[in-house]
Amino acid sequence: MIYPEVADLTPEQLKYLCDEYRSHNFIDPETCEKLGVKRGLRNSDGTGVLAGLTSICDVIGYEKNDKNEILPIDGRLIYRGIDLNEIVEEAVSQDRFLFEEVVWLLLFGSLPNQEHLDRFASLLENHRELPDGFAETMIMSAPSPNIMNKMARSVLAMYSYDEDAEGASLENILKQSINLIAELPTMMVYAYQTKKHVYDHASLYFHYPVKGLSTAEHILATYRPDQKFTHEEAKLLDLCMIVHADHGGGNNSTFTSRVLSSTGTDTYSAIASAILALKGPKHGGANLKVMHQMDDILAHVPDPKDTDALQDYLRQILHKEAGDGSGLIYGIGHAVYTKSDPRAQILKKYSKDLAYQKGLQKEYDMLCAIEKYAPIVFQEEKGTAKNVCANVDLFSGLVYRILGIDEDLYTPIFAISRVAGWCAHRMEEVEFANRIIRPAYKYVGEDQPYITLRDRK
Repeated sequence: MIYPEVADLTPEQLKYLCDEYRSHNFIDPETCEKLGVKRGLRNSDGTGVLAGLTSICDVIGYEKNDKNEILPIDGRLIYRGIDLNEIVEEAVSQDRFLFEEVVWLLLFGSLPNQEHLDRFASLLENHRELPDGFAETMIMSAPSPNIMNKMARSVLAMYSYDEDAEGASLENILKQSINLIAELPTMMVYAYQTKKHVYDHASLYFHYPVKGLSTAEHILATYRPDQKFTHEEAKLLDLCMIVHADHGGGNNSTFTSRVLSSTGTDTYSAIASAILALKGPKHGGANLKVMHQMDDILAHVPDPKDTDALQDYLRQILHKEAGDGSGLIYGIGHAVYTKSDPRAQILKKYSKDLAYQKGLQKEYDMLCAIEKYAPIVFQEEKGTAKNVCANVDLFSGLVYRILGIDEDLYTPIFAISRVAGWCAHRMEEVEFANRIIRPAYKYVGEDQPYITLRDRK
């Protein structure tokens, strides 16, 4: 499906325009260093620039000694003062779906008692169905080949269904947040089904939400044509959503939500912007890159136990001689974590059994081998002592493959998992920060005189 209004420039026209741009635009990265610009809002040691305060989530990946040197440690992720591993242990040992409890924890800062949890789960359940006609007019009438774009547009469209869309009171933002947390999974599945029908010529399945299901069960029940799934599958998806629920105020999509919230804009604009920030392959889209790279590695190194061949191929990837030519080993390295990413370790531990049951033993073993040997190859080839470790993306894509989830939904499920965190940070920004975020950019362009049109060459 090609629309002429976005495809009517010829290659010659595009070359001319791009050449014109390049001939007049250039910023030397060395100038950034000389002027002390913190590119990517990163300090010289790679840590993030301190931009605000939060009581929602803490990401701990290193310590600093009295010389201000970074000391690698095992990573920790803290939700409202509670270690993620404690939450996961509760979910596993008590065989409970815990995502809804985590949503409450992030939004309110406390653990719900049984009555609060039951009422909150029921509240989410009762708001999963979309407004009358929404699916037909907002999703089916304008399908998108990318589900993230369709989700963002659907969130923006909810503005039209809200009588107080601009209201910035805590009460109103909380109401809007709960609605979006409940509705976004349904929007995602309907957008996916429409995409498959229009672009892939597949049959169209729209299942209404079923009562009594957790969010993870709801996703699987509306995604699968027969609505069937096992308890173990739903629990693994629930676990994956828990580890993705928040990651501090500095990650790109959450910071995007905070930046827009600081302007006084509405909830729908702030959350749609966060979805589109997460879409990028350097952020939420990385898990898909991991899976494509893993398939490529297995095509060249069929045996995960052939460590010499694996390390040799990883070296080729780093030297841009193999893979997608980017020089990146996807799923390895993180801006904060040094020795380990707790989210990666959780998914690695709890996905193994189902991976083996589903015939994905080789894929699982290869990811474990990449986790072990990629940091070694990286240090040898880069000549650095910097610690790098596997991040959550190394194993999250495999979880989705285990569950038979289409690649189109890898990043959208990440968004569904993270929306509660985005909303919690939005509320915190509006309630307590109350100042527009406005960093500075130094102008480095050259002065030039204005030449009248008749005198220009």
